[in-house]
Amino acid sequence: MNIVIVEDHPLVVQGLVSVLTLECDFEIKGVCSNTLEGIELIRTKHPDIVLIDLRLGKESGLDIIRAVKELNIDSKFIILTSSVSYLDFMMAEELGAEGYVLKESLPEELIYAIRVVGRGRKYYDPELLDYKLKKDENNYNDKLTSREWEVLRKLSLGLNNQQIANKLFISENTVKKHMSQILAKLGLHDRTQAALYVKNLEIVKH
Repeated sequence: MNIVIVEDHPLVVQGLVSVLTLECDFEIKGVCSNTLEGIELIRTKHPDIVLIDLRLGKESGLDIIRAVKELNIDSKFIILTSSVSYLDFMMAEELGAEGYVLKESLPEELIYAIRVVGRGRKYYDPELLDYKLKKDENNYNDKLTSREWEVLRKLSLGLNNQQIANKLFISENTVKKHMSQILAKLGLHDRTQAALYVKNLEIVKH
């Protein structure tokens, strides 16, 4: 597999290169440290896997994913980060990142993640999923009413407001009010993030 690394910490880069070059089927096609160089490197090399630091100085690695997806390049993306922020993870997944690995992980785990993503599957760091499960179990029951939770679950199935209203035998205006309350209580920005919230919760529960 051909790999590109986008990371702005030289010591981290050195460690990644040392670990990955030990694998006979891995080939590092390039290393860079900012978004513009990252986009250009991916555009010219078309790597199988791109390892991207979530935060590149004042820039965001997510901007690279967004730009490359628009170019219809088939590279797969693994976020390599120290952040266990729920919103960081959710934004990465929403943009199409296939992997999310913490920098504290063992080298074997990163190698495993690369192989899993390379086979077309997704890989999320177990520590992150454990964190999410505890966070969500502690928070969502306390924050949401039973009706709000029902609305959220229907939203995650892809239903629009009118369809949710029909399913729950309430008015569309009531659904809209519930959605506003849900977004505010969970600190989410829009319906897409709310739907991802439920789907990610279901992932960690199963």
